[in-house]
Amino acid sequence: MVTSSSGHTNRGTRATAATLAVVDLGSNSFRLEIGRVEGGQIYRQDTWRETLRFGAGLDSDGRIKPAAMKAAIECLKRFRERLSGVHPSAVRAVATNTFRVAKNANEFLPQAERALGCPIDVIGGHEEARLIYLGVAHVLPPSAAPRLVIDIGGGSTELIIGRGLEPERLESLKIGCVGMTQRFFDSGKVTAEAFEAAEMAARVEIEAIASEFGPSHWRDAFASSGTAAALAEILEQNAFSPRGITAGGLARLKKRMIQAGNVHRLHVSALKPERAPVLAGGLAIMTVAVAELRIPRIDPVGGALRLGVLYDLLGRTIDEDVRQKTVERFVDRYRIEPAHAARVAAQAVALYRRIAPDRDPAPTQLLAWAALLHEIGMSVAHLGFHKHGAYILQHADMPGFSAGEQSRLAVLVYGCRGGLVKVSAALGDPQLRAQLLSLRLAVLFHHARTVIALPRVLVTGGGRIGVGISARWLAKHPLTAHLLAKERRQWKELGHPWKNA
Repeated sequence: MVTSSSGHTNRGTRATAATLAVVDLGSNSFRLEIGRVEGGQIYRQDTWRETLRFGAGLDSDGRIKPAAMKAAIECLKRFRERLSGVHPSAVRAVATNTFRVAKNANEFLPQAERALGCPIDVIGGHEEARLIYLGVAHVLPPSAAPRLVIDIGGGSTELIIGRGLEPERLESLKIGCVGMTQRFFDSGKVTAEAFEAAEMAARVEIEAIASEFGPSHWRDAFASSGTAAALAEILEQNAFSPRGITAGGLARLKKRMIQAGNVHRLHVSALKPERAPVLAGGLAIMTVAVAELRIPRIDPVGGALRLGVLYDLLGRTIDEDVRQKTVERFVDRYRIEPAHAARVAAQAVALYRRIAPDRDPAPTQLLAWAALLHEIGMSVAHLGFHKHGAYILQHADMPGFSAGEQSRLAVLVYGCRGGLVKVSAALGDPQLRAQLLSLRLAVLFHHARTVIALPRVLVTGGGRIGVGISARWLAKHPLTAHLLAKERRQWKELGHPWKNA
């Protein structure tokens, strides 16, 4: 099913700095939202949604089915046309739970990116929760009181406690309305036994975090996204609940659903056709959340993931990138020597700018962050610190970073020193090859960890690597000369010989 807030596209408009767009590849629906920036605030300009039930498109082995792939590709092609008036740098596409769990997601992702015409970031559960809270916080009135936000999506459920614009506690559970419905309410059939089983499955997940998200930790409770909005509207319009989402209202709706026997025979006001197939799963999760967290009433709220992504994207354009704050916190938390890290980063960036295969600032920034964090593994052990560092960066919760960005950071840190063969697979990517060369040379030149007069390094990219360093300087620094010769041999052995620049 396709829905839009307007009957036209914006093909005639030119991209401006005041226009941002987000594509949300969710487990229940794919959505596109375009926002207009005015005075630091984002106002919705256009939206487009296609209900694909992508999360239900996995086979028994956890792989995306060909039919689901085809439907997704066609949808993304339509999104691409709608995005034609927005500058690529002002667009961010994020993929959530289904892309996190699908075994063949990495095979499908390049096809999806080609169809959409821009990169797609697969974000982790905690990052999804952070972005949801950021979106919700921007539509709620300012308050210093702690707030609980629950977001039941198609494939996962996020819970967040925060104050103002800052989340303080984040959790992502692997239960969502699509998966729960598929598992317990197949073909829309609803029974008391099915609800009991579904609620037990939800309770297993929610009980584990109930003590951290109980009523002593927050004052007001809110719920975002489609499941919450649908439940609240149904409860209120059918007089199941006087206001918002309550335990009593949910119980009355559940009783009515069981009496109907099938969600498609459920006749209640405000139940939209596109929401009906996944309502039972969402109801089961919300019922358990209200009971286990002892919530007297939940108020539905707008915002959520897409608005959060837009505000996060806005922050990146005005030098308030949360990723920079994350890197700074990691430098402090893992006791990285900031002066040395900054010297390595400065040289790595300078080298990369000479050989970069494109002018995109994003890979340059990612290289700088990798250089700043290249010794993060020393917090575990000095021996093999690059291996420990890669593991930390691959698996840590890093607010603002997508899973793909964390993987790239991990590869760069893993390959920043030692044998080059361990990252040989990455050398086929011209951009990653240039990043690795720049970082390895920067680490090599700063091996003494002191401020030195660096030589003028001539580096060229393209099909072959060119490196030129003053022979006089090398004669005065025999250890560096030895390390450079060893480095040159490694690149040659892997089919990337250096020529003299």
